[in-house]
Amino acid sequence: MTPDAFQAFAGVSRETLQDFATYHALLEKWQAKINLVSPTTLDAIWERHFADSAQLFPLLDPGWTEIADLGSGGGFPGLVLAILARGAGRATRFHLVESDGRKAAFLIEVALSLKLLNHSVWVVAQRAERLGASPLAGTIDAVTARALAGLPDLLAHAAPLLRPGGCCLFLKGARADAEIQAAHDAGWSFRLARHPSRLDGDGAILAIDDLARTGTGRAAVPQAIDRS
Repeated sequence: MTPDAFQAFAGVSRETLQDFATYHALLEKWQAKINLVSPTTLDAIWERHFADSAQLFPLLDPGWTEIADLGSGGGFPGLVLAILARGAGRATRFHLVESDGRKAAFLIEVALSLKLLNHSVWVVAQRAERLGASPLAGTIDAVTARALAGLPDLLAHAAPLLRPGGCCLFLKGARADAEIQAAHDAGWSFRLARHPSRLDGDGAILAIDDLARTGTGRAAVPQAIDRS
């Protein structure tokens, strides 16, 4: 995917596209020092990382003010979403949670270069499981994650952060069904809307709300909503 193809895919302005070009250049610079993305995807950043993350953006409620991105790594999807949100004139605050100090430093440099740092982007250099005792607990409208952990662990990290009525948006691959079942087997109940990936035939975006822990035993699986 070329930058122009990404612009058409994400529906962004030339100014926002330039932000992504700056991001891309910094990612290539830092990739030589630390492993931000798989080396096999380095030549496909615009599709495999920028576009894949951007497909979450239409699912973000414009009224949301606080979003936490768990395991941000190279900024996917949280930093991509923050760039898109600014381009759309939204006032959403994105908390990029990344415990690896080097990756957190990368996120800070990109956000600083784009004049997002401490305006709409905050980098939280902590482990996700520690945030339940932080000021973010109970304040987050939506939790996002991509390629971080299995669904049961993601829900355990997200639950303490979400405000009442908050939701999760997780990018998942071919094992999505198995992860959904594992989450129910672990005692989680939730309402699920499943959105097919626009880029990966086996991929899906899991939109989860009404999250609750029902116990440790096997739980019934509610009907999923296919948003194709």
